[in-house]
Amino acid sequence: MKIFCIGRNYAAHAKELNNPIPDEPVIFMKPPTALLKDNQAFYIPEFTQDVHYELEIVLRVSKKGKAIEPQYASRYYDMVSLGIDFTARDIQQKCKDKGLPWEKAKAFDHSAVIGTFQQLTEEMRENGITFELHKNGQIKQKGDTKLMLFNFDDIIHHVSKYFTLQEGDLIYTGTPAGVGPIEMGDQLKGYMNGNKLLDFKIK
Repeated sequence: MKIFCIGRNYAAHAKELNNPIPDEPVIFMKPPTALLKDNQAFYIPEFTQDVHYELEIVLRVSKKGKAIEPQYASRYYDMVSLGIDFTARDIQQKCKDKGLPWEKAKAFDHSAVIGTFQQLTEEMRENGITFELHKNGQIKQKGDTKLMLFNFDDIIHHVSKYFTLQEGDLIYTGTPAGVGPIEMGDQLKGYMNGNKLLDFKIK
């Protein structure tokens, strides 16, 4: 199982971090050890003082595929959930300043939270998906997949040019604006089309 992540897929988020808007999907990966399931608590690592939440829609790949053309891409994913791409922002900035890879900031243990999966319906495909992150009862992020720079089919097409997709692979499709820091004691809840799929504690 592989975990792919798409960076800077919402223009407002790219702007809030002073990043250029990409002309193709930005891909990075996390190892299976990054997954945090079943609403288990997230423990802030000792090596960082500035962990940020990034709520995202996550696709589940349904069958093996390589170099998938856009018109067939919708056949390769069938389930959808919410996930959080935790980022050690202080470590990331140090890596950026030195021109180094970001794995330490993005791919550490339990940095990829995953919620309950739901069947991706035709209505979701046609009308888009709305989602929200609540921190301690306050809305911090609101997203709509209709605002993605690269839609689900674009992402499947692009990722599969470089990597063979396999059943069970996960794709985090990018975060909207509103990312921010977490602290011990915070409660994070994620809602997709009004349904709560994430609810866990920061420790």
